[in-house]
Amino acid sequence: MKLIDLNREGGIGCSCTLLQIGEFNILIDSGLHPKLSGREALPEFAKLASISIDLYVLTHCHLDHLGSLPVAMRHSPAAPCLMSLSSRMIVERMMHNSANVMRRQAAEGQTKDEPHFTHEDVDQIAPRLTGLAFNHPKRFTKGNDEVEITLHPAGHVAGAAAVEIRHKHRHIFVTGDVLFEDQRVLKGARFPAGHFDTLITETTRGTTERPEGKERINEVARLINCINDTIQNGGSCLIPVFALGRMQELLAIFHDARRFGKLVDCPIFTSGLGLDLCDYFDEISRKTKHVQFSRSILKDLRSKPIPRRLEPGVDPMQRAIYLVSSGMLVENTPSYTLASGLLGHARNTVAFVGYCDPETPGGKLQQSKHGDTFVFETLHIQTKIAAKVERFELSGHADREELLQFAVQTQARSIVLAHGEPAARAWFQRELEARLPNSKIIDPVPGQVYEV
Repeated sequence: MKLIDLNREGGIGCSCTLLQIGEFNILIDSGLHPKLSGREALPEFAKLASISIDLYVLTHCHLDHLGSLPVAMRHSPAAPCLMSLSSRMIVERMMHNSANVMRRQAAEGQTKDEPHFTHEDVDQIAPRLTGLAFNHPKRFTKGNDEVEITLHPAGHVAGAAAVEIRHKHRHIFVTGDVLFEDQRVLKGARFPAGHFDTLITETTRGTTERPEGKERINEVARLINCINDTIQNGGSCLIPVFALGRMQELLAIFHDARRFGKLVDCPIFTSGLGLDLCDYFDEISRKTKHVQFSRSILKDLRSKPIPRRLEPGVDPMQRAIYLVSSGMLVENTPSYTLASGLLGHARNTVAFVGYCDPETPGGKLQQSKHGDTFVFETLHIQTKIAAKVERFELSGHADREELLQFAVQTQARSIVLAHGEPAARAWFQRELEARLPNSKIIDPVPGQVYEV
């Protein structure tokens, strides 16, 4: 098998991997780099110029895995794209939202780049998007060759799938983004045990060791206590979240806490795509066994949409919970604008509940100290950090020890490290080489061809 990582920068930002197995060319994911723009944000599609893709496979609908799929699918206009049934229910909504965002950014002069794709492009590929049930193998033939593909629930977010590929006597497993632990709205990953010839594993949390006492149940309780303290002291709590998955998870947690009298009575503001996706989660919950979410949660919590126009640098003074995107506090998002007004007041809290790229505003804020000056560059605002900045271990990614344990039990001859910053991959490489001295551990250089 040949493998090429098409993510120009490596790291996490833009997942896209080409697997050449026998006669088949299979493209796993086609993401977009959230910190880059224009062509630089796309995978290195020039490597596909002379290659006809036979199958596209989407592991899940976060934009670092999905964001350039309509562009990728132009390269082979007849090939289908496989994904889980749950992902199929939300994938078009996610891509149409991206088309809206790109069009608005261009219209407002936030970028000089043309949109990567349009609503028409999404509609054109829609008939080729195919949902597969978990744990049900599907065979594909090409001439005299054949592959069998099975999707397995990967936790992480609704619809997230690991990809198992069988080709003749070869057995390949791609974890995608994975969380083994059950969440409030989503069961954890259920992977097959045993040997694989090749394992391609995510490495997101390779630099993060979960401290004693930071188990998810304890972190949820700590978050609720933090919110209560903030509101009772006259402040507001901003929780930057990913619209897909993290917002619905937190809403369900708040609903449970409010039901049992654990969460203070205060306004809860939500926004945009995440709010819209609650309807999709409700539908997925009714049609599958993998998600537990009801749209009625929003009514019970009396959640409100944030104002259409937020005033940069101004504290809204609502004594409220703001559950808004982006999860990494990326520029030109509601969480970024709200943070510019909340951060300068000691009564407020900014609470991070998921992974932040160190180079994003969210990552930089977590590295800053109380009293430091923080600059909101695109808003031309700077403020001294007076609010509490807290981090809670509620990531949608598996702990590194869990991933390491899974990798070791596979006894794979080759293990390819993916979806992690250099230091995270380095930790996995050291640990795997120590535990599996007869295995080949590969940290792929972007664009380079590997015989696996």
